[in-house]
Amino acid sequence: MVIQIPEKLKSFFNNKWVVFVASMWVQSCAGIGYLFGSISPVIKSTMGYNQRQVSMLGVAKDLGDAIGFIAGSLCEILPIWSVLLIGVVQNFIGYGLVGLIVVGALPALPLWVLCILIFVGTNGETYFNTGALVSCVQNFPKSRGPVVGILKGFAGLSGAILTQIYAMMNFPNQASLIFMVAVGPTVIISALMFIVRPVGGHKQFRQSDNSSFLFTYSICLVLAAYLLTVLVLEDLVSLNQTLIIILTVILIVLILLPIAIPIMLVFFSQPRPTTEESLLLDPQKQEAGKMGQDENEVIFSEVEDEKASDVDSLPASERHKRIAHLQAKLFQAAAEGAVRVKRRKGPRRGEDFTLLQALVKADFWLIFISLVLASGSGLTVIDNLGQMCQSLGYSNTHIFVSMISIFNFLGRIAGGYFSENIIRHYAYPRPVAMAVVQVVMAIALFFYAMGWPGAIYVVSVLIGLGYGAHWAIVPAAVSELFGLKSFGSLYNFLTLASPAGSLIFSGVIASGIYDYEAKKQHQMLDPIGRAEEAESLTCYGTICYSITCGIMSGLCAIAVVLSLIVVHRTKRVYAQLYANPQT
Repeated sequence: MVIQIPEKLKSFFNNKWVVFVASMWVQSCAGIGYLFGSISPVIKSTMGYNQRQVSMLGVAKDLGDAIGFIAGSLCEILPIWSVLLIGVVQNFIGYGLVGLIVVGALPALPLWVLCILIFVGTNGETYFNTGALVSCVQNFPKSRGPVVGILKGFAGLSGAILTQIYAMMNFPNQASLIFMVAVGPTVIISALMFIVRPVGGHKQFRQSDNSSFLFTYSICLVLAAYLLTVLVLEDLVSLNQTLIIILTVILIVLILLPIAIPIMLVFFSQPRPTTEESLLLDPQKQEAGKMGQDENEVIFSEVEDEKASDVDSLPASERHKRIAHLQAKLFQAAAEGAVRVKRRKGPRRGEDFTLLQALVKADFWLIFISLVLASGSGLTVIDNLGQMCQSLGYSNTHIFVSMISIFNFLGRIAGGYFSENIIRHYAYPRPVAMAVVQVVMAIALFFYAMGWPGAIYVVSVLIGLGYGAHWAIVPAAVSELFGLKSFGSLYNFLTLASPAGSLIFSGVIASGIYDYEAKKQHQMLDPIGRAEEAESLTCYGTICYSITCGIMSGLCAIAVVLSLIVVHRTKRVYAQLYANPQT
């Protein structure tokens, strides 16, 4: 038994579920950009900025969170730990210096310097996200929806987690939150960076994966419900510091609980028989054949396009038999020299693309533009949520920041789960789930634009769900349509969609309307201009953001149309990838 312990420990640290759980912990403190709604009011008041200047900081944050080309490229040539280390250094330096400026330890610097620092600090997120996603998608190639949904979900939930830990620390002022953002992820990710990596060994879908994912989903739902309950308690009742500490400790225990999965699999489960392992090799080879073939192989995927029209009407099992028979005859004829097989110049959808190859595909740009319109609208709400709450008379803005973070988390979990069921059970394109959540976002924004009661709650819940679901659905869909080989680069290009939309929607439209309404209200209260041109004016009422939300509701409706076009164009691809090949 003693002899087996070193082998068990080695197997434990090389287990793909250990990597997955460690990646969850990395992501649980990696979504620091979602705390901007909590730290922007203190930056605005301390530095004397107006709303347009705060929006520029928000755009710098969004750009830092999205420009991950370097991170994606480095994941292909460097070990994952070194990629995570770069992110740790950027996060610590960027937000650490911002905190020192805000508390006055460093002299006040121009706005453009703070924009650079926030960009650098938040850009560390791209290294955390890319390292965790690339590692786990490669470790779980047949469970991309759940893996991406859960990991991106923890990134979305990190805002609520860090806010709760901040409440436990009982810091004297709100500026301390900036220092916690700088130090917290630095310590945690430094401790985990050698664990998060692609591991060798068994990557096929195992029967135990079903129960493991079910347990993980259960923990996620309990975690979200628990955080929401704690938020409501803190909002309705004045809790003493001892009770807040107890509630936070329970939260940390829930986050640590998924480590039970690899412990049970490695130390308490029976090893899988060798014969069963060998039987599972064929599906892996089939998957590799789908996602990308060696250039020396004879490629027969064109047979799918050239088959007779009556083949589509056959049952799935019979259809695959007919196609396999045709492929076998063609291979035999090619081997005998009776036919000449024409090789393709580039990959087809479902195979491995480079970023440059994907950039010339219409489907890739349709997904990107749809993402600009929808996720850009969602990010605009997230960045301006603090000011939206203040304009409606709410003083505890962190409650709504945490609420949208929780539903962002649930949206990512649900997006990964339901989109996976759509393709597994019906072989229907994953982007149809993207169209559904964009409809939900359009409804939420319209609700706020009309100024109906409880609009801030509706926006916090539905925008959180819709925005979060995008970042579970889109990465998984892109990996299916354009392959895993350059997934890091493809994913980081798509993350540009959010800041591209936010640059226009928040940096121009939302801030411009807000400052216009604030100035108009100020002139009505001070018609003779006793107060000179104030740099920082506050707007009150739904009018501050109602026009902006109305515009973004229409843009989300356009995004729905674009997503449905992608669904129509990729039906055959998903039918080929996920149709049941039983014979």
